[in-house]
Amino acid sequence: MPMPADTRGLPVQKASLLIKICGLNTPQAVEAAVAAGADLLGFVFFPKSPRYVGHREAAELTALARRLAPGAGIVALTVDASDADLEAIIDAIAPDWLQLHGGETPERVAAVRERFKGGVMKALGVGSAGDVARAHRFAEGADSLLLDAKPAADAVLPGGNGIPFDHRLIAGERFGVPFLLSGGLHADNVADAIRLVRPQGVDVSSGVESAPGVKDAARIAAFVRAAREALDMVGQ
Repeated sequence: MPMPADTRGLPVQKASLLIKICGLNTPQAVEAAVAAGADLLGFVFFPKSPRYVGHREAAELTALARRLAPGAGIVALTVDASDADLEAIIDAIAPDWLQLHGGETPERVAAVRERFKGGVMKALGVGSAGDVARAHRFAEGADSLLLDAKPAADAVLPGGNGIPFDHRLIAGERFGVPFLLSGGLHADNVADAIRLVRPQGVDVSSGVESAPGVKDAARIAAFVRAAREALDMVGQ
């Protein structure tokens, strides 16, 4: 979904909570996310991930997504991608959002936003109060943040590991730009997380899978339903 011309951050929806289903890699997964009512559809351009899609495959999947849900936002997840890599992804799928999920610095995030002119979402691992303070440094150069669990030092993947973090670290926190909550969320815990943190959106990948990289339609539907019900209860 294109960015509003006069604002920064996540687009305004009829519902004030955005739900992002990430790691979609089959037509069935795209169809399930759309049927459940997801607002943002994420595609992973990181070869080490079990959710990885190549450019041609991603083009086919995003074309399907746009036919089924023209208003849904397409998000391209990248990890320390070069400008050439980002250009190739943009040429392939014209994403609404570039999700930077690597070790990008605040300066790199700002440079990507300036060069490519689309929405830039910076993902950051949170494991301590220091990580929360660090997240504030990225707000000026990004359009939105995605706060994830901090991966272990030897982790292969920067996200999608199914690990939660202590949400009390960011309860009531605001960063000057909208943020999505991620990390170990699933249908059974997303409502509590929303009530505590009050994020502008939630993101899930492994929490709606039956195996790594295999999305489960019933779990996707249950996650979206739980998140929407929590939103009604907190009155956002």
